[in-house]
Amino acid sequence: MRNIKYDYSKLLGRMKEKGITQANLASCIGVSETTINLSLGNKRAFKQDEIRNLCKVLDIPISELDIYFFSY
Repeated sequence: MRNIKYDYSKLLGRMKEKGITQANLASCIGVSETTINLSLGNKRAFKQDEIRNLCKVLDIPISELDIYFFSY
């Protein structure tokens, strides 16, 4: 099985747009900053509950989930 690399540039752009740092985001969803950093760096997959919480914090509509989290 090959390692899938997702493109999180749109997610990072949304964070910048909202003025939210990785540390802020981690605190908002109850994970460590390291966890967020590893996930954004494709070294760890986002968990479903993390994706759901990130969508709430960043005001990402469920209909746009694939654009933010599953683009290659």
